[in-house]
This record gives sequence, C-alpha cells and structure tokens, in this order.
Amino acid sequence: MAILRLIKNASIVNEGEIFNGSILIKDGLIVEIYRGNAIVDETGDIEITDASGRFLLPGVIDDQVHFREPGLTHKATIETESKAAVAGGVTSYMEMPNTIPQTTTNALLEKKFETAAASSYANFSFYLGATNNNLEELLNVDRKNVCGVKVFLGASTGNMLVDDPVVLDKIFSSVKSLIAVHSESEPVIRKNTEIFRRRFGEDVPVKYHPQIRSQEACYESSRFATDLARKYGTRLHLLHLSTAKELGLLDNTIPLDDKRITAEVCVHHLWFCDNDYEKLGNFIKWNPAIKTRADRDELFAGLLDNRLDVVATDHAPHTLEEKGNTYFKAPSGGPLVQHSLQVMLEFYHQNRISLEKIVEKMCHAPARLFKIDRRGFIRKGYYADLVLVDLHQQQTVNKDNILYKCGWSPFEGHIFGSTVTHTFVNGFPVFHNGIFDERIKGKRLVFGS
Repeated sequence: MAILRLIKNASIVNEGEIFNGSILIKDGLIVEIYRGNAIVDETGDIEITDASGRFLLPGVIDDQVHFREPGLTHKATIETESKAAVAGGVTSYMEMPNTIPQTTTNALLEKKFETAAASSYANFSFYLGATNNNLEELLNVDRKNVCGVKVFLGASTGNMLVDDPVVLDKIFSSVKSLIAVHSESEPVIRKNTEIFRRRFGEDVPVKYHPQIRSQEACYESSRFATDLARKYGTRLHLLHLSTAKELGLLDNTIPLDDKRITAEVCVHHLWFCDNDYEKLGNFIKWNPAIKTRADRDELFAGLLDNRLDVVATDHAPHTLEEKGNTYFKAPSGGPLVQHSLQVMLEFYHQNRISLEKIVEKMCHAPARLFKIDRRGFIRKGYYADLVLVDLHQQQTVNKDNILYKCGWSPFEGHIFGSTVTHTFVNGFPVFHNGIFDERIKGKRLVFGS
C-alpha cells in the first residue's frame, strides 16, 4: 500500500522564492506542491505534519565530509555522523577517501557503499582517492554511481599526497569524472614549518597555523590546479577555499551549469578568523587554516556574488585527547555537519544572507554542480529530502545535544537563533524534535553525465 504524507501550512523556500503551501509525498517522492490555501484532501490513510510557523527547505547536500569509517572509528562512524547530519538538516553527503585502508581502489569504494547502505541515516556517495600510482582505478570510476575523484595536492593526511607532475598531468588530462582537490602547496608548507620549528621547537603556538599553511601555500596550489584544468578542460572542483586571493582564480560570469571550474567554501571559514585561535586553539585547527578577518569577509562576499558556488563543512572529527596535543601532534579538522545549517541561518538573522541564497548554496547548487538525480529541489517527481526549521526557536549547543561520536563542537556554548525540528530523507521522517526513527536508511546518490 502506498505511503502518503502531507506537510502542510509551511513557508516553502525553493528556487529563489518563499511561498506558503503544502507538500504531498508518496512512496518517498514529492507528488504534489500546493500553493497558498489550495484545498488538500486529508482523508484516508495519510500522515500529516502541520508546519505552521516554520520554513520548509530542501535537504542540505554536503559535498565534503570525513566520517572516518573504516579504520578510524574511534573518532566517528558512518552511523554516528550521518545521524548528526540528519539532526542538522543534512540529507545527503559525499565522503572522503582518507580512511584506513585508504579508498584508492574501486573494490574498497564499493565496500564503503555497502557499509553506508546498512548504517547511514542520510543519502550518501563516496570519492575515490587518487595516488601517484592508481590512474587505472581512477579511469574506471562509474560516473553514474560515484560522486568524483579526490586529489590531495597538499599532504593534509597520510600518504595520499599526489605530487608527481607527470601523474597529475595524466589525471587532469584523462579522468572524466569530477576531480575535487585539496589545494595547498607542500613545498611552501615545508619551508614555513621549518621556520617556525626553529623558532619554537615542537610546541608552536597554534595561532601561527595560518602562517605555516599560508595564503601563499593555498594560492599557489589552487592556481596550479586551475591552470591544469583550463589546459585540459577538466571538470575541477576546488574544495574549502580559505583566502581572498584564491577568489581571483574564479569566474562568476558563467552560469553554474556551464562552469568547468567550481569552488566551495566551508562554514568554519565563514564563521571564524585568526583572532579566534587565542580562545579555541586546536579546536579550530583545520587544513587549510582559518585565516584573517579580511579573508573571511571576502569569502562571504565571494559566496554572495557567485564566485563561490557551494557551502559545505569538511566535517572531520577527532577526539578530545587528540586535539589536546601540542601543535604538530594535534590533528587538523573538527566536527561541523550537525550545525552547518544553523550557522548559515545565523547569518540570515544578522541580515547578511537571504534564506533563498542559503538554499541555493547548500541545496540547489550542490545538486546542479554534481548533477545529482532528483535531489536538492522541492519539485514534483523529486525525492522528498526536506527540512523544517523554526527560525524563532533558539538552541544552545552543549554536551547533551551534540551527536558527534567525538562528543565536542567548536560551537559549544553558542546559542543559535534557529532550530531544525524535522528532517525527511526520501520522504521518511528520520528526525522529529530530537527523536530519531531508525527503521529506514538513506540511499546511494545517482549522478547524471
């Protein structure tokens, strides 16, 4: 028997407009969108959610997370982090290959998909990781069923640095999948590291992190990647840009659907600046580093004028014990996926960005950029990945409501002005006012050519 659900009386935010209406869902798909006071038949076997006073958004799509499974499950698992994601309104994610073992073969990639199918509360895809010697694996990626290839141009983690110019030339010239890159120049970082190590030894104050992983390191690497992409017409996606200077490499005169080079900004680079290292220390140590207030402000401007295409998290949890180490031993990264939508809604409350623009950058643009099948929009025939938010219900981040396995957040103690009240994944109400329905798991994302 068909399952019918109705979300009624919502303020719907979708495709550049806000309107009052209702959404009818059947077997996980949106079958009708009612505007205004349109009469809806509520008789029969139908589950109804009254959304009066709340805003209904498409589910957030996060194109860059690290859920740590397999091999690093003391930090996180696909189950725990996808649960946190859903509580934050994220209904789909794309996860990175720097696990143990590293996801550098298609066989290992499929094992991650099998794990997610059994345990992920949100929809999912996974990147295949590039190395200096796995070109054949990259060429065999199933582009319909895999979000893309990840290339580390800076040694952020493990031994996945791809630094052979011949190999990089072959990757950019021959791989047909979207190539997502972490761009930081390793030679620049090494030079800066030695300067500060000579000055401070092993215990470098974390406030110097943005001088070690510097603007120069980011720009040189991003420029190298964009030069290669332009040379070969590569489909390139620049991850987590952190400097104003890198924005000069991007073009906002081309419609998103026609861009061959796109770029992402992460919520921590929009929220924090180097003044925050004094208070938060290693808890805001990321690669690439959080930089100056001027960088942060220009990144926000680049988001608004479409030089930057999407907002993501680079969610990368570590334990409190790991973060408590000295500078060189403390890993970079932090948990973000539960609070990314609340961060952006906080900017809305500050009158810095509209609800329509938030939805564009967190929902529509990732779906268009990756050509995701029937997601990211509130449209008839699309999957009912939906989020209800109360813009007037405050929420304080604390130990009791942090869902990350690592148990902490850089936003701990902050009072957000908005709260996610419901999250629907493929039409199923997975999250409702702090309560999870764990019966149904997410689906594998499918991509167009």
